Amino acid sequence: MLVIPAVDIKGGKCVRLFQGKMDAETVFSDSPAAMARRWEEEGARLIHVVDLDGAVGKKPQNLEPIKEIVESVSVPVQVGGGIRTLDTVKMYVELGVARIVIGSAAVNDPSLVEEACRSFPGRVVLGIDAKNGMVAIEGWTSTSSMTAIEVAKRFEGCGIAAVNFTDINRDGTRTGPNLDAISKFAEAVNIPVVASGGVSTIDDIKALLPLQKYGVTGVITGRALYDGSLDLAEAISVAASES
Repeated sequence: MLVIPAVDIKGGKCVRLFQGKMDAETVFSDSPAAMARRWEEEGARLIHVVDLDGAVGKKPQNLEPIKEIVESVSVPVQVGGGIRTLDTVKMYVELGVARIVIGSAAVNDPSLVEEACRSFPGRVVLGIDAKNGMVAIEGWTSTSSMTAIEVAKRFEGCGIAAVNFTDINRDGTRTGPNLDAISKFAEAVNIPVVASGGVSTIDDIKALLPLQKYGVTGVITGRALYDGSLDLAEAISVAASES
């Protein structure tokens, strides 16, 4: 199982939010690139970057720090937040981003996901953020009428590389991942699933490992790494040894 550190960018700085609330942020670094380099040095094989301003503003807002991250690390980088057009997908690909995470557009403009998958096979990740089972969109500022499973199944067979499944109620709370929701989602969907939200300690990583049998191939973690309650190198080691 891949342990993926998150670098969330707001106003050019590396921050973490509480339950996705833009006004409940903690700034961890003025240099997102420096954080990305640190995670690479500790063994990360993929860096997850989110343009928080872009998610709300519906278009990329932090291109310079994202470009700096891509140029600063040698491991693949995936980027999400504000990706609403194929031109934006192409722009990120040309920037050197390995995987593009499409979230809100999967609900509002499904054809974009299909077109992106055709244009860039294996490089599109579906970002599904769920609140009580329903998909939240526009930087989590509104909730759609579709369930997470309904949205994911819409794109089975398109060539999606993975689905990032985030439980908003757990995100940034360090209360442990919602194992029941993650396992039900992964079991219902025929696409590799990366879990996100609530990871706090090494025990949470261990608790996720049995879900590999349902197709959970990775876990994204943020606040726990920044607060120090989870050691990335240890998490990667445990995930590798018990996989």
